[in-house]
Amino acid sequence: MKAAAPLLPLLPALVLVPVLLLLPWQLHGGGWDLIGQFLMAALQPSTDPVVLQSLLRGLGITAGMALLGWFSSLLLGVVGGLASSRLLWRTLIGHTWPAEALRRVLAIPRSIHELIWGLLLLQVVGLQPAVAVIAIAIPFSALVARVVSDLLDSLPDANLHALRAAGSPAPAALLTAMGPPLLPGLISYGGYRLECALRSATLLGVFGLGGLGNELLLTLQSLEFQELWSGLWLLLAVMLSLEALIGALRKRWGMPARLSLRSAGVGQRGRELVLTLVVLVPVLLGVGRAMAIDPAAILHWHPLPPIAPGGWGEALALPWPALILNTVLLTLLAAALAVGVAPLLLLLVAPWSWGQRLLQLVWAIGRLWPPPLTALLLLFALKPGLITAALALGFHNLGILGRLLLEGTEAAAPGPQEALRNAGAGPRLALLYGRFSGLARSYLAYGAYRADVILRETVVVGLVAGTGLGSQLNESLSAFAFDQLLLLLVAYAALTLLGEDLSDRARHRLLQP
Repeated sequence: MKAAAPLLPLLPALVLVPVLLLLPWQLHGGGWDLIGQFLMAALQPSTDPVVLQSLLRGLGITAGMALLGWFSSLLLGVVGGLASSRLLWRTLIGHTWPAEALRRVLAIPRSIHELIWGLLLLQVVGLQPAVAVIAIAIPFSALVARVVSDLLDSLPDANLHALRAAGSPAPAALLTAMGPPLLPGLISYGGYRLECALRSATLLGVFGLGGLGNELLLTLQSLEFQELWSGLWLLLAVMLSLEALIGALRKRWGMPARLSLRSAGVGQRGRELVLTLVVLVPVLLGVGRAMAIDPAAILHWHPLPPIAPGGWGEALALPWPALILNTVLLTLLAAALAVGVAPLLLLLVAPWSWGQRLLQLVWAIGRLWPPPLTALLLLFALKPGLITAALALGFHNLGILGRLLLEGTEAAAPGPQEALRNAGAGPRLALLYGRFSGLARSYLAYGAYRADVILRETVVVGLVAGTGLGSQLNESLSAFAFDQLLLLLVAYAALTLLGEDLSDRARHRLLQP
C-alpha cells in the first residue's frame, strides 16, 4: 500500500501520537502560572526608555555580528565553492580530484554547529566581539561553498563547450558562460544565509557572546517577561523587514537560468549589484570599527591545560551509545514534528483567513525565538529530557518549514483547488488535493534537508534540556575536559556527515520523476 501524494506531508505528523501519550509523564507541578504570565506579557511589552535603549543596543550588536559574519562567509564561500567545483577543475586541467579533495576538507567545518565554534573560540581567545563573527563565518562559508559548487556543477554547460571549441581560454570561457547563470542562485541563497546569520548571532548571544540574545536570556531568567517581549517584538520587526527587503531584491535581481550578456536588463541589474557591494563595504568597515573588532586579538590564544594522564580512558568510558542514540532520536522526533505539523496546522485553519495570519505570526516567532530559550520556557512546566528538547527544536523548525509551505501553496497554480471548490469540496479537502498534491515531494525533500540541519542543531537544545551529545558537551566544557571535547567533536562531525549523506539520498529519491 502507498499513501496518496497529498497525504505524504501529513505522515510525519503521526509522531504526535507517542508524543501526546508521553507528554503527561513529563509534566511537573509548578510553572504554569509563569507560562501564563509570559503569554500575557506579549500584549503588554515594556515601553521603558531605559529598557528599550538597552535592547536597541543589543540589537545593534547582534545585527553587526550577523552582517560581518555573513559577508565574510559569503566571500570565503564563493571562493571555496569555485575551488571545489568539478566543472571548474575539469575545464582547467581535465581532472576533478582537486574538487573531490577540497569537498571532503570543507565537510569538516560545516559539520560542526556555529555554537560549538563559538564556545571553543571563547575558551581559546576569550570574550570579544570577533568570536561571534568568526563562529558564524567558519561553518557558513563551508555551507555556502557546498551550495555554490553544486549550483555550478548542475548548470547546463553547452555554452562553455562552444566557447572552448571556438578557442576561448578556459578562465574567460568559465566566466562568460557560467557566471551569469550562477548569479541568480547565488543572490537567492546569499539572502537566505543573511537571515540565518541573524538567527545565529541571536543564538550565540544567548550563550554569552553578547547582543540581543544575551538580553533575552537575562530577562527570561529574571522573569521580566514584558522586557523579554519588547526585545522579541524588536527582533521580529527587524527580521520581517529583512525578509521583505531580501524578497524584493530577489524579485528585482532574480534572472532566468539562461540569459544573454547583451540584455539591457542584465546590465542594469549588474550595475545595481555592483553599486550595492560598493556601498556595503564602507558600511561593514564602519560596523567593525563601532564594535571594536580587532582581528589581531584573535591571534593571542590562551594556553589550554594539558590532558591529564589517563584522561583518554575517562573520555572513552563515557556512555557513547546512549548519547548518540538520544541525539539521533532527538533529530528524528524534532524533524517529524516540524515537517508533519506544518501542513496539519495549515489544513486546520484553511477555512479562516485570520487563522492563516495568526499562523504566520506564530511561525515568524518560531523562526526568531532561539531554541534554547524555548527549552528554558518549557522547563517551567516540563522535565528536562528528550521530549522537551524535541518540542523546543521542533517549534523553531516548524516556523521555517511553515513559511516555506505557505509560500509554496500561494505560488502553486490555483486551478485544481478552485475546481474542487466549485465541485462542492470543502476548503480543507480542496487545499489537500488541490495544492498539497503537487507540493508533496518537493516539500518532503526540503524536510529531508531540514533534518540534516536539525541534527546539527541538537547541540543547541541539548546544552539546556540535558539530553544527547549536547548535554555531555556542557559538562565537558564546564570541567575543561578537552579530551572529551575532542571526541565529542569527532562524534558530532561523523553523525552530521552521515546525516548529510542520508539526507542527499532521500532528496534525490523524492525528486525523481
